[in-house]
Amino acid sequence: MKKHIPNLITSMNAISGALAVGMAMYGELSLAAICILAGMVFDFFDGMVARLLHVKSELGKELDSLADVLSFGIAPAVLAHCLIVEVLPGGDIGYWKEWGWEERLLALLPLLIPAFSVYRLAKFNLDVRQTMSFIGMPVPAHALFWIGLVWGKNWSPDLYGALFGNAWVLGICVVILSLLLVSELPMFSLKVTGLGWQGNKIRYIYFLVLVLFACFLGRSVVFFVIPLYILFALVAFFSSLNQQQDHNQHSHNQVK
Repeated sequence: MKKHIPNLITSMNAISGALAVGMAMYGELSLAAICILAGMVFDFFDGMVARLLHVKSELGKELDSLADVLSFGIAPAVLAHCLIVEVLPGGDIGYWKEWGWEERLLALLPLLIPAFSVYRLAKFNLDVRQTMSFIGMPVPAHALFWIGLVWGKNWSPDLYGALFGNAWVLGICVVILSLLLVSELPMFSLKVTGLGWQGNKIRYIYFLVLVLFACFLGRSVVFFVIPLYILFALVAFFSSLNQQQDHNQHSHNQVK
């Protein structure tokens, strides 16, 4: 019986994703965002429970990926689609026939999200490098970006309008984040491993910066959770490249 418990939790992740799609299609974007967040909670606990009960299986791994496609691939794509359509002329998909090719392209652009998410998840299952960190953006982090926009739009409509109140800006976000899903950019896990500074330095600094942003921006900090995560990953990547170059130069000088 216990071997089915993690799979049941994974199924709750899938149900959360399906609910998110339904809520978004009925215009309840905030509820859809909550459903996606619930899916993240279930996604976190299914693996933990499987390890605690010693019932990890290949079936569970496949179920987890399929549920993630729904909750963190399709559901965020629907959120992105709804947010883009809202700022197109007419603000409704019913104006499709009146739109030009640019507006139609922007409305359909979020289809990239599930396509790249599926590729990302398949790649993750086969990539043995991604144990303690990630290569490319994890799909839950990508989903968090769209959750942040939905909530931020309600909490700080003026700031949302200034930053993301343009369909082309949202479309560019879709493209960039989709490419990050399948990129080779190393991205740190947000899970703290132990309490030591050395192994968690980038995480502690990231969380500290988020707290500082929250002190100044309040709930509007949701706009910056994922952009800051990407920025920190880029800084860490280029820093490691510089260190590697310095090491190679030092080794070359020693050989001379």
